[in-house]
Amino acid sequence: MTKESKNWNMVDAISHYRHDWMNRLQLIKGNLSLGKYERVNEIMEEIIIEAQQESRLCNLKAPELAGKLISFGWNRHLYTLEYEIVGETFSLNKYDQMLALWFGEFFELLDQCAGETSENQLVITIEMAEKVGQVRFFFDFHGILKETEILHTYFQKLPDNQVSELAITAEELTAAVIYYTK
Repeated sequence: MTKESKNWNMVDAISHYRHDWMNRLQLIKGNLSLGKYERVNEIMEEIIIEAQQESRLCNLKAPELAGKLISFGWNRHLYTLEYEIVGETFSLNKYDQMLALWFGEFFELLDQCAGETSENQLVITIEMAEKVGQVRFFFDFHGILKETEILHTYFQKLPDNQVSELAITAEELTAAVIYYTK
């Protein structure tokens, strides 16, 4: 079983989620005790934005995909992950298994290709467009990539009409992948 395919039971999930919240509360408490009220407000704003994005993610009705994104930080990775859902959300339940599998494969591949001694970050923007029958996934990686050719090959294997943008260098990956829902 790979780290990406781990099935979290309810107790594990609650434990990890509680740990995340305790870390945030400790950050707030520490900054309050130092009188850094502006930083406290920044942390609280980050928490609010993250909670709103988690809510939007859950509104996609894709529990496997949502679980993969929410639990990402509970495993060791060579990069951090942020995600944002833009546009009017609609159900992706029909595509949940396929998307969760694809994201898991991509995350594992990126772990193989990311530099171990640098700060690496992946930002995923999920753009919802139900009226035109598509969901676009924008991937923006900043950091060090050791194996750019492997990533090129991976994206080239996707159907032509799915990859609308692709740029990979040793320090950056930018890709847009379209899934058609109609």
